[in-house]
Amino acid sequence: AFEAFQKKVQNKIKDLLQQMEEGLKTADPHDFSTYTGWTGISLLYLQLHRVSYDSSHLQRALDYVKRTLRNLNGRRITFLCGDAGPLAVAAVIHHHLKNQAESKECVAKLLQLQRSVISQDTEIPDELLYGRAGYLYALLYVNKEIGPDTVDDGTIAKVVTAILESGKNLSKEEKKTERCPLLYEWHKKQYVGAAHGLAGIYYMLLQPLAKVNPDILSELVRPSIDYVRHKRFRSGNYPSSLSNDTDRLVHWCHGAPGIVHMLIMAHKVFKDDKYLKDAVECGEVIWQRGLLRKGYGICHGTAGNAYTFLSLYKLTQEPKYLYRACKFAEWCLDYGTHGCRIPDRPYSLFEGMAGAIHFLSDLTHPEASCFPAFEL
Repeated sequence: AFEAFQKKVQNKIKDLLQQMEEGLKTADPHDFSTYTGWTGISLLYLQLHRVSYDSSHLQRALDYVKRTLRNLNGRRITFLCGDAGPLAVAAVIHHHLKNQAESKECVAKLLQLQRSVISQDTEIPDELLYGRAGYLYALLYVNKEIGPDTVDDGTIAKVVTAILESGKNLSKEEKKTERCPLLYEWHKKQYVGAAHGLAGIYYMLLQPLAKVNPDILSELVRPSIDYVRHKRFRSGNYPSSLSNDTDRLVHWCHGAPGIVHMLIMAHKVFKDDKYLKDAVECGEVIWQRGLLRKGYGICHGTAGNAYTFLSLYKLTQEPKYLYRACKFAEWCLDYGTHGCRIPDRPYSLFEGMAGAIHFLSDLTHPEASCFPAFEL
């Protein structure tokens, strides 16, 4: 039955790709970001090449990322919303195409961004969309995709140190050093979720490729994660920020769907079943409340919520999580029929159709599924 469903998914992907390509003709020509722009489309085609080995997808990925490399401005440094995304994705595509000189040039430009990232005097935040954690992801991504020494350990260590020092400083200011040794804020708010908040930052620090000292993980990251865990609502969902007591949002960006990934990594790193238990409870929240009228995308849509089931399936091998991912996929297969809000960038990776296609393509190889620009 699952194989039959996978064939249905593959056919739907072809239809959605055609719709997406048609829609992109009117997309913002100046948006080069991974989040809503051309790099996100390039990343989708890179994913389609990964699951199908179709070389035409790789060429399509190159065509889209070439547009972005002409528009880099140096104002933002992250994978999702800044120059790091186009440079990292282009480096990986050129690597696959055996264009080693071009790949190395992109990596060199990516590394040039580190100056502003590691400085404590800049206004750069620490979160995933616009901050240091988003730059760290770009470094870890190229090391995963190209090779472990593509970015040297020293550079990664400097970025990690900048994130840690920033978190310790705010925690000290807020007099929370004992309860939450690493505290972060964005626009004067201490967000909790994956996009702007604590969960996304802790998740990146827990990545094995980040090579954070185990003592630091135990003494600083772990108690901070436990602090977030204790902010959970009775429902099992999480607040959007530490100051918000409204149990409303169930998105990857705000709420349980983003927290799951942090909890799964904490379980892997610390070998403590309490993190798995909490992750499973998040999964129940998403199963009950995760079909969203906001749309089908991965940031604040149904496809992003469905990725939590794939992550739980990879961890536990429990068939119910694959079943749940398939049920959410069925919702996505009926794209456009549920009266959902049309996003500002309706064909983009994080807000729109490209994200849903990415999720559906991962269902064809669930064991290797990977939330784009986040999971490693």
